[in-house]
Amino acid sequence: MSKVLTVEAILFGLLVFSGILGNILVIYVVFQSVTKTPPRRLPPSDLILVHLCLANLLSSLFRTVPIFVSDLGLDLSLSSGWCRVFMLLWVWWRAVGCWVTLTLSAFQCTTLRRQNVAFGPLTVQRERRRLWVVLGVVWGANLAFSVPALVYSTHVKGNATVELMVISSTTRPLLGCVWEFPSEEQGTVFASTSLAVNEVLPLVLMVCTNVATLHALAKHIRAVASGGTHTELDKHLSSERKAAQVIMSLVLLFVVCWVLQVAAVTYYNHNRGHHAEGLLTVSHFSSSLFVGFSPLVVALGHGKLRRKITSMMLG
Repeated sequence: MSKVLTVEAILFGLLVFSGILGNILVIYVVFQSVTKTPPRRLPPSDLILVHLCLANLLSSLFRTVPIFVSDLGLDLSLSSGWCRVFMLLWVWWRAVGCWVTLTLSAFQCTTLRRQNVAFGPLTVQRERRRLWVVLGVVWGANLAFSVPALVYSTHVKGNATVELMVISSTTRPLLGCVWEFPSEEQGTVFASTSLAVNEVLPLVLMVCTNVATLHALAKHIRAVASGGTHTELDKHLSSERKAAQVIMSLVLLFVVCWVLQVAAVTYYNHNRGHHAEGLLTVSHFSSSLFVGFSPLVVALGHGKLRRKITSMMLG
């Protein structure tokens, strides 16, 4: 390997393994904290957080780790049947990660905008039940949308020129797996639909929910400043405000990574000029930035997780 390639591989490897260790740590700390509370059930926000970390962890283990290994010069290859399975999983887990990020943002927005916040175990139980339904729909619907990967993906040997890239799976031949559509028109339709449904739509909704969250935060701050009293509701909304700041940081990180990757892949699909190679390198890193840094954002911003991780490190 050249010196430049070695540096790129090392930087990418740091991203990959920080994402793996970070997501495992967040999941472990969340479940360990639950075992020490009387109900022994995940709070609604932590439930969404675990699903997000799980989707990112699976993507890291089964997608970015093979990319890192291939960057080191090792030749890994799958059969045609396994290519279909892995392409299905890559599309599925990336889409789930995107939509669960939106779910986390929407949950925090609706919590802050409620006029009357009810407390108690029954309220939390109903909220948790609704979230399980929503998360089940997210996993199930995205699995159904990913089924075309079982039909339109195949294995190639040796060097292959990629004619069309689908953002939700891989931006280059990975483990010998590529997309193979019957015609260019069908490939363009699927790639465009994947971009619109699993990339653009959740991103637009994330931006809208975060604008609504900022509005709710500003309204809450004005109400607290004018009221001058500290009730249980004030304390609850204050904690939700801190959680909203963490979630908005997560969404901002997602948006930055998304814009970089979509710009690179769209340029390749429609232009393929002399900037294509450099932009694909940017896409190569940006696709793993969110997975690599999102656990750090959560660990630093989530009060309970931060205290737990700090005590584990000190212990």
